[in-house]
Amino acid sequence: MAPRKKTFAAALNEQIANEFAASQQYVGAAVYYDAETLPRLAAFFYRQAMEEREHAMMMIQYLLDVGEEVHIPDIKSQETKYRDGVAPVRMALKQEERVGEEIYALFELARARKDYRAEQFMQWFVKEQVEEVALMGDLLNVVQRSKANLLLAEDYIAREAPGEEGSDPTAPPPAGAGG
Repeated sequence: MAPRKKTFAAALNEQIANEFAASQQYVGAAVYYDAETLPRLAAFFYRQAMEEREHAMMMIQYLLDVGEEVHIPDIKSQETKYRDGVAPVRMALKQEERVGEEIYALFELARARKDYRAEQFMQWFVKEQVEEVALMGDLLNVVQRSKANLLLAEDYIAREAPGEEGSDPTAPPPAGAGG
């Protein structure tokens, strides 16, 4: 008997767990920077944590809107200590690259299943991941160049305000916002 192919809803539920995990990892990075008295880096990662949580909530709302079952994952503890001030940003870039691959796989699954609603829903996330990888790549460059004095990275964040563009009006609504 051939193995049953994964449904888009099952794959999206897995991604919901990944998004919540990413949110928790960003909280861990924020806690590290908070403990190091680097408030702008901490605030950046707290914002990123909220954004990842919002992505999970958008996915939940989509599943509810199309009448699919939603699975809420367990919470796993995350690191709050890092070897140096560059490590959390390096982790974040790797995480965003991995999430990008997960999002592209979801998009491909929707297309393969000819699930046009799901494909349309995933288009926003594809665009978002391009922006997230670029944002983390830029921040990693800045943090690596200023690793001897992370107050320079704090100045960069104050000046450039990366990741503070506000909400995207093209984003699907998060769960609880109706839809």
